[in-house]
Amino acid sequence: MNKVISIANQKGGVGKTTTAINLAASLAACELRVLLIDSDPQGNSTTGLGIEKTPDRQTLYNVLIGEAGFTEIVAPTAFEGLWVAPADRNLVAANLDLIEEENRELKLRTALEPIKSEYDFILIDCPPALDLLTLNALVASDSVLVPIQCEFFALEGISQLMDTVDRVKESFDQTLQIEGVLLTMYDDRTNLTRQVEADLREFFGASVFHTVIPRTVRLAEAPSFGKPILAYDPRSRGAESYIQLAKEILAHEQSHGHAAQGAR
Repeated sequence: MNKVISIANQKGGVGKTTTAINLAASLAACELRVLLIDSDPQGNSTTGLGIEKTPDRQTLYNVLIGEAGFTEIVAPTAFEGLWVAPADRNLVAANLDLIEEENRELKLRTALEPIKSEYDFILIDCPPALDLLTLNALVASDSVLVPIQCEFFALEGISQLMDTVDRVKESFDQTLQIEGVLLTMYDDRTNLTRQVEADLREFFGASVFHTVIPRTVRLAEAPSFGKPILAYDPRSRGAESYIQLAKEILAHEQSHGHAAQGAR
């Protein structure tokens, strides 16, 4: 399969990291090999999967500036089938260190080439900004998954992300697709949530996942224990939702694979 998916939205607090961690674990639970690349200097995907940040640990920063390869930084997690390429605050410097570099937008794509075939899925947790880190992630990806919180300003800034996706496709001869729009922090008891959902489904159509991610305390708690929700509370609504999301993505892959074979 060997698919690379960026999880991106320049708006913070929409559930990017929660989705990165729990979708990665859910795909691994389907007996797939999954690598989660933490491309956010906050490093929340790293700590959220129980990987300790130590001064001597090499991270994505070392890969982007050419000091290390992915094989040197990838760490196994306690969750079978799931590995992490960690990040820490040093990653902030990558935006500055790469600015003068030739082909600076291609650093991540180039670094991934030797290891891409080792994984069924590679997920990239992007920072909440359309910066050089996010651009590297998009250029390295086959598709982008956009988490959107069900709130009043849900659509704000999404057009800018879509413009960036279009520019990446044009500038880097990239067949970058929209994997889907994911409704997060969903509370169907409120009129606002239902209205935002209706607006998003009208705006994005079939690009919106059928699966929605509920607002739950258990999902919020899990990262502080260094575990995905599947390990922390496998019977919770949050765990169930992310398993459904993984199945929806896999079904989409399967149907597109059959369509491509039929076209040939």
